[in-house]
Amino acid sequence: AGRTDAGVHATGQVVSLSGEAPVDPHRLRSALRGLLPRDIDAYAVSAATDGFDARHDALTRRYEYRVLPGRSSALRRGRVLEYYRDLDDSVLDTCAHEVQGRHDFRAFTPTRSRHTRFTRTIIEAAWDRRDDERVLVIEANSFLHHMVRVMVGTMLETASGLRSVVGFRELLASADRRDAGPTAPAHPLTLVAVTYPAEVAS
Repeated sequence: AGRTDAGVHATGQVVSLSGEAPVDPHRLRSALRGLLPRDIDAYAVSAATDGFDARHDALTRRYEYRVLPGRSSALRRGRVLEYYRDLDDSVLDTCAHEVQGRHDFRAFTPTRSRHTRFTRTIIEAAWDRRDDERVLVIEANSFLHHMVRVMVGTMLETASGLRSVVGFRELLASADRRDAGPTAPAHPLTLVAVTYPAEVAS
């Protein structure tokens, strides 16, 4: 359903396949779990309507990016960004609010890009507090290459006082990639859900 960067995790990835003969979903799931590498699992298998395409029929994709401020954790090191600058939570919230809606996000994707259109619609963007972590929950109709990771890197700089909220807001006015912040690491990012029209995913 989505092509992610190397190192990005997925708990809600969707894959479609077609065949000439009917296949029992339970048997297929058992076969997949025996064949897949140990770091990939098939949570569920179900029949879809004829012609269903996991990528092209998707309406939205939802990601989460986990940040652990001000400390380290050996147990979570492969799943969070350890961030050692002080963060202003109210600024994080403001930045998330600013990116919601339809914008030109060319400042948040590499200058050399396969994309020809840079307008995307963000349906939801919010920073959740989960114990000692800050988690960006973001859902859109689609995403540009590196878009969430550049967005996170820029939001963190803004919330730690390295850039202004006004400057962050100006990035949504078709600014250059060089004006945005760094690309945050891939490993704290997870694809958590994909939505489809009810009539094609039944």
